[in-house]
Amino acid sequence: MGPGTAHLVPGHDLPSTADPAALDAALTTLELVVRRRLDGVLQGNHLGLLPGPGSEPGDARTYFPGDDVRRMDWSVTARTTEAHIRQTVADRELETWLAVDLSASLDFGTVHGEKRDLVVAAAAAVGHLTSGGGNRIGAVVADGAGTTRVPARSGRAHLRHLLRTLASSPRRSPAEATDGGDLPDTVRGDVAAALDQLRRPARRRGLVVVLSDFIGPLDWERSLRALAGRHEVLAVEVLDPRDLELPAVGAVTLVDPETGASAEVQTTRGLRAAFADAAAAHRTQVAAALRRSGAAQLTLRTDRDWIADVVRFVVARKRGWTGARADAPRSAGPGAAVAGAS
Repeated sequence: MGPGTAHLVPGHDLPSTADPAALDAALTTLELVVRRRLDGVLQGNHLGLLPGPGSEPGDARTYFPGDDVRRMDWSVTARTTEAHIRQTVADRELETWLAVDLSASLDFGTVHGEKRDLVVAAAAAVGHLTSGGGNRIGAVVADGAGTTRVPARSGRAHLRHLLRTLASSPRRSPAEATDGGDLPDTVRGDVAAALDQLRRPARRRGLVVVLSDFIGPLDWERSLRALAGRHEVLAVEVLDPRDLELPAVGAVTLVDPETGASAEVQTTRGLRAAFADAAAAHRTQVAAALRRSGAAQLTLRTDRDWIADVVRFVVARKRGWTGARADAPRSAGPGAAVAGAS
């Protein structure tokens, strides 16, 4: 999908935001796609992105294996002689913050768009799923030259402004980092710095969504763990197939978009296998770091139907919090809707 292309690929719905002249059309198309497909699949009342433990006590229900034992209601358990947990109700107003990594490695894609386009699309889905009822959304963007903050506000116009800010964030190059003087030697976004901005000053309990390809050192783990101690945290991992494996194309020049380092290699079977093993090992490390931090993980890929992946994630989270059995019907009708996380 080249610059300026705002049409959709059937089943993937990922408009390009590369051309500033076509940006408005791309964002309008994206908004329509998100609203049409999410409303059409989830139906009925609003379904939260991370449904779960609010701060207000609700009804008690029977304990199911896998429930958080910290929510055990011991008084009801003693009266009924059967284990019960206390459900909680999410606060009416949810404040959502996006920690967005727009490193140079995101300006890359080989299938239905760039990973940057997928980040903007994921942000649009998060905004749609958490909007309404006075809920607010803001963002801290790390683009390799520092961080940019978009204050948390409510409303459709603000969400569109936030998406425009993400889509129009300058694309950094290694040459710019070398010649610019004030810029660092690499154009990798500082995810840890973005997360630290959300920790100080302390905010009311809310939802934090981290959007990144998580390529590079795992120097963000400590900051994410500290943030997850107060907020619900979702990590959205954005990938392209070439992040995971090399094609058999013979001689090729590989370039690191964040440092400018390049190497000419022959994509032999051994090299492809070594690359795939290294990529898989890094993905395993990322997943383990996210689990240790207490963050939920959603993986989106440029070669998959990303909205379908979002829907599956939301429905699975909702079923987990309500104690639904694994073999229960996979319906998300009006009666199954729950509030967003607080």
